[in-house]
Order: sequence, then structure tokens, then C-alpha cells
Amino acid sequence: MTTKPPVTARVSRRTLVIALAVVATLLVTALVAAEVYIRDRVSSCISDQFEQQMGSTIDVDFGAKPLLITWVDGKVSSVTIDSEGDKFGPAVGMDVHATFEDLEMNEDGSGTVGSSSAEVTWSEEGIAETLGGLVSGVDSSASSDTITLDVLGGLAQLEVRPQVIDGAVDVQTMSAELLGIGLPTDLVAGIVDVFTQSLQSYPMGLKATDIEVTDNGIDVTLAGGRTELESTGQGDVRC
Repeated sequence: MTTKPPVTARVSRRTLVIALAVVATLLVTALVAAEVYIRDRVSSCISDQFEQQMGSTIDVDFGAKPLLITWVDGKVSSVTIDSEGDKFGPAVGMDVHATFEDLEMNEDGSGTVGSSSAEVTWSEEGIAETLGGLVSGVDSSASSDTITLDVLGGLAQLEVRPQVIDGAVDVQTMSAELLGIGLPTDLVAGIVDVFTQSLQSYPMGLKATDIEVTDNGIDVTLAGGRTELESTGQGDVRC
């Protein structure tokens, strides 16, 4: 009498393996699709929040934490943003690269930022546009750490040096002369005031910690602590 191996058991095991593989594939596909959807939703929500604060279109990049988890707990470990042509206070033409850590977002789009840091580039062209009719030209020098502003149609020059002293931005007047004669005090003060305001008006609780004059303009280093984010007014939005 011959004995045959139980075919049923063998087929059942193979079927189970195939079924598990199919389920795993479907699960992975669903998770990937959900992550893509949530990433787009969260990105849109956070972009709206930051664009509302910064007044320009931004590019957003998130940390390594899956945004599916963010959708559940409302927490984002890190957000990096890049924007060009920002307007801060009277300043125009500022380019920003910033990182915001430990964000907690609420369903109404409000939330908090744990800490932040940023690098701002303000070009000679942006400085000239900001100062408008007050100056006709801008020339920055890394070697002298000063910025020379052409005033009165280029007939006179005002030389200034921006710096951070005790946590506050200070713009010093190094020289202000027309053919050896001092420029009107009101003119100098008006330009310096606009320049100073432009270097200390930043959103999201950011404050200047260092200023460096380059041959192309000014680089500003910013830092910020815990900051409240106002609601975007979008209603039920889980970021």
C-alpha cells in the first residue's frame, strides 16, 4: 500500500503565504498613498500658515518623521522653508532659508513653534529698492564692513555699518559728506531709521543675532524661541 503526502496541507500553506504577501503589498500601497495625501495636506496647511506670516510664497521641506503620525498627533519635528523676495517691515527683496523645530499644530491651523533659526540675504538691489527715492545707488564692502549709499543723485555718499549690539540692531553712520560738507541731519536720520527698521522687523518671533556685510549686500543670522501661530482661518484643518 502506497502513502501519498497530504496535498491539502501543502496547498493551504502556499495559499496562506500568497495571501499574506498580497495583504502586505496592499497595506504598503495604502500607507504610501496615505502618506502622499497627508504630506500634501499638511504641506498645504503649513505653507498657508507660514506664507501668512512671511507674506510671500515659500517652499516647504519636512523632517524625517512620517506625516501620517503628524496627522494624528499634530506635531512636526522640523520644517525647513525657503522663500525669495520677502517683505519684512519696510524691507523688500529679502531671501530667507529658515528651520522651525518642534511645531504643534491644531485643527484650526493655529499652533506653536518650539524654536527657530534662519539665514537672510539682503542684496544691494533689495536695499536700493527699500530705500527708494532716498538713495540712487548701493555699494557694499566686506573688507570695510560698510555700505555706501549714493544720495542727492549720487553727488554725496552716506557710509553706514550695520551690527548687532546686545541683541539689538544698530546702524552706525561712518561718514556723510558732500564735497567735504556734512549732509543734512534730517536726511541722514531718515535713511538710517529706515535701514535700521528693515534689519529688525522679522516674523515668527525671529530676531537678529548677527549681521555680516558682504560684497553683494548683507547676510543676517536670526534665531527665535517658542512662538504662537495664529489660526489660518481654514476651519477644521489637522496639520
